[in-house]
Formats: sequence, C-alpha cells, structure tokens
Amino acid sequence: MPVKKRVCIIGAGPSGMSAMYHFDKLKKQGTEIPEVVCYEKQSNIGGLWNYTWRTGTDEFGEVVHNSMYRNLWSNGPKEALEFPDYTFDEHFGKPIASFPPREVLYDYLKGRWSKADVRSWINVNHKVHDVQYSASADNFIVQVKDLANDRFLPAETFDYVIISTGHYSVPHLPDFPGLNKFPGRVMHAHNFRDAREFQGQRLLLIGASYSAEDIALQLAKYGAGNIICTYRTRPMGFKWPANISERPLLLKVDGKTVHFKDGSTAEVDAIILCTGYLYSYPFLKDDSLRLKTSNILYPDGLYKNTLWIKGGNKKLMYIAAQDQYYTYTLFDVQAKWCVKYIMGEISLPSQASMEEDVKKWMSRNESLKDCHDEIDFQADVIADIGKDADYGYDLNVSYMFHVWEDHKHEDILTYRDHSFTSKYTGTTAPVHHTPFMKAMDDSMECFLHGGGMQK
Repeated sequence: MPVKKRVCIIGAGPSGMSAMYHFDKLKKQGTEIPEVVCYEKQSNIGGLWNYTWRTGTDEFGEVVHNSMYRNLWSNGPKEALEFPDYTFDEHFGKPIASFPPREVLYDYLKGRWSKADVRSWINVNHKVHDVQYSASADNFIVQVKDLANDRFLPAETFDYVIISTGHYSVPHLPDFPGLNKFPGRVMHAHNFRDAREFQGQRLLLIGASYSAEDIALQLAKYGAGNIICTYRTRPMGFKWPANISERPLLLKVDGKTVHFKDGSTAEVDAIILCTGYLYSYPFLKDDSLRLKTSNILYPDGLYKNTLWIKGGNKKLMYIAAQDQYYTYTLFDVQAKWCVKYIMGEISLPSQASMEEDVKKWMSRNESLKDCHDEIDFQADVIADIGKDADYGYDLNVSYMFHVWEDHKHEDILTYRDHSFTSKYTGTTAPVHHTPFMKAMDDSMECFLHGGGMQK
C-alpha cells in the first residue's frame, strides 16, 4: 500500500480551521484524505477571536499571540464575512444585527467548525519551533514543543505544510525622541485590553489605520478625555466627535508634552502605538520558505495569493497572509484551494507562468488609488482563487463594502448602527436594540436578547 500523505497545519484560527473543515468534508463524502495534524500555540482554537487578559507572556512563558481586546465589535458588516454554506440565520435561528461583538462572531465560527469532526487533529498548547524542507526526501521536518508538558516532541515529517498563523501578533514598534522618558503609560495596540483603563485621561494614538480608528472610538465610548491621533502620511479624515482630533506626524516627546510636525503641541497622559504588525514566522529559519512582505493585498511569491513558489518545491502554503477587506470567506476559499491542490485536483502551470501571474496581480495592486479600488481588487482575487478551487459560490460582496465605507465617512459614530442584507438568505438584519456608542455590554446574551445601555 502507498504511504499516506501527511499535512501539517500551523494555527487553528479561522484560516487553519477552514482547511480542516474542507478536508473533513471530503472525508465525509467517502474520499480518502491525507493524515492531517494541526498545531495550535494557544490553549483553544479560534486564533485572534479568543480573548485573554494576558499580555507579554502566557502561562508557559511564551509570547502572547493574541491582540484581541474587550468590547471589540465587528468593524464590518457580518453579511460581508458570512459563509454561504453556514449562514448567520442557520446558526442563530433568527435574524441578528449586522455588527456583532466578538463573542457572537466567535460563537458563529465555532458553530460551523462543530460540523466538522476535526478536534482529534488539533494539538493545542503545541508550539511549532522549526520547519525545514528536505530536498532529498521532498518533505518537511517539523519540530514542535508541547508547552503544557514542557518538552520537545520527536521531529515529524510532512508532505505539505499550511501556515495559518495570521499576521496581527508581532507589534511594529517605531521609536520617537523622548518617548523613553515619557512619564505615563506607553503601549502598543497589541497589549490594549480595556478602554476603561483610560477613563478621563488624555491620549495620543500613533497611527492612522483600523487600530487607531477603532481604539479611538473605544476610548471615547468608555469615557476617555481628549484623544489625538497622529498620522505619517494622511489623516483618517472622519467626522470625529469633539474629543477626537488628528494631527500630523509626532516629532518628539518632552515629558508629557508631545510635539507635532505642524508645530503644535499637546499634553497627554498615555500613548498607544497603533503602528501595525510585522510579518513574523520564527519557525521558518530558512529564507527560501519565509514570506517577507509589508501588509499588502498581494504579497510577492504567493501564486493564487496562497501557494509559496520560491521554495519548498511548491508544497508550502500560506492562508490569510495578505491585507484584508474580506476575511472569513477569503480564508475559506484559500483553504479549499489548498485542499484541492493537495488532493491532486489542481494542476499548476510552469514556474515562469506562475511568477508572471503573481507579477500581474502585484502590478495591479500597486496601481490601486483608494479603498474602493482595493475592495474590488480583493474581490477579483477571490474570484480567481475560487474558480481554480471550484468553490461553488459567488463570494463577491464588494457592493456591501462600498456602502460600508460610505457610511463610515458619513458618520464614524453611527456606521455600526446600519443594517445589511444577506446575499445568501435575503434576510435584512434588524436594527440593533442599542446604538453602538451606547452599547456598553458586549456579551452575546445582551446582544441577542437585549439589556439596554449598561454602564
């Protein structure tokens, strides 16, 4: 009998779980699948959708992977990330509002995952330390540490590796003159956990992307004083409430006084760096396997935005390694592509053709003018992957993202109070019982059943 192929999946967040979901689907259809082994560093599945109070290091002395904070609500409509084969209506048994809090989205994800019999494939509290490709054997040697028992396991070999560790875990930490002597709290958004910590305080947020946008709103919502967002290139430009403003680049810090490029100054009590994240794959010591990129929609070296073609004999895949408007469905179509490819159902063109294809997408990526161009671009990428993977559903919900962007620029405080209609069920979401800026309780119970403006 031929030896069964083995697949290593690193990470059991939404992307890794989607890969296992599609393998399990084939298994349930009677198809013989490879042996699938997943290693998850955290103590539970869910990736960033887990919440932990921990920052810095975890109970095993490992760096905390998670950047999730309390009271986070979806910053995009749930209808734009809905799985076509597992709708929100199916999961909750009734229509729910378009912008749920973390606990609700996590419950939805777990509902889909529970349809797959994959828990025996997943090893939680297991950290991948080293992945090497052996050209002579044409396989990967994977070294893993069992964190709970504080021991390294014997190295194992795999025919394919799927990296699904995400890229919102290792903070990018620029320095500024005088920051080292600032007498207040300095932290990265990665370690932000609860806006209530900053009630009544004056804050400086360094950055002008989604983290700064959402944390500024969180701080305002939960009672912070004055909030300044400082930008390097351009302001976010929203119609902020009176206590949130934007200023050009921070130049230096002098005590509690911060100086900006336009010559203005301000007094602040705390500084939060919303400066993004680094792509980090510490288990990939071999440069020929490691993706090196900034946070863009189409990184170099990834055919179909997924397959690594610069090393590993095209047996290494990355899911969710790009910038994202689409999330769950993007990960899912990539996952299905990986499964179909590993099962031998996708034929690759020549190396030169794949490199040319990647260059074509990268060139188009560089020409995008604004968020609306980027949304349409990612929709086209997904359609391209989905066609190859025979995904079976049209995942294009760009029209929702365009409306969502317009709502944000109309009023950043109320965009989460709008309703969207599911592409797959036709259900229009009800208006949530409490406007977002007054909804202080982010529990699933309160979201689904009411509870009012809890303080």
